[in-house]
Amino acid sequence: MRTRHSDTGGFTLIEVMIVVVIIGILASIGYPAYQNHVENSRRTDGHSALMQQAQRLERCYTAQQAYTDNGELCVELGDSDGGYYALSADNVTRTTFTLEAVPQGVHAGDACGTLTLDQAGRRGADGDVENCW
Repeated sequence: MRTRHSDTGGFTLIEVMIVVVIIGILASIGYPAYQNHVENSRRTDGHSALMQQAQRLERCYTAQQAYTDNGELCVELGDSDGGYYALSADNVTRTTFTLEAVPQGVHAGDACGTLTLDQAGRRGADGDVENCW
């Protein structure tokens, strides 16, 4: 003989709500950490671009004993490889330079703001330099 089960074997509303709450808690912890990781990886694009341009300027200085060529910077500046920063130069003389990486596009609201690097290797940022570099 067959026995009938009155239990259908589904989930109760309470069980489903507990799962939803747990997912919400995990998402509230995980999403900010993910956003922080994305910001840091984009910032690395700016660091890399500044270091590459500084290295090119140092090669120019080694060859010409100046960071400029007829009053112009020895390298061409543009956007970083990832496109998150626009590169520019300030305070350019025969013996000094300051490179700047200004965040742009989706990265324009970065807390570190403009990153800088000079001929002596001094790093700077609009935000906390220790956390930005």
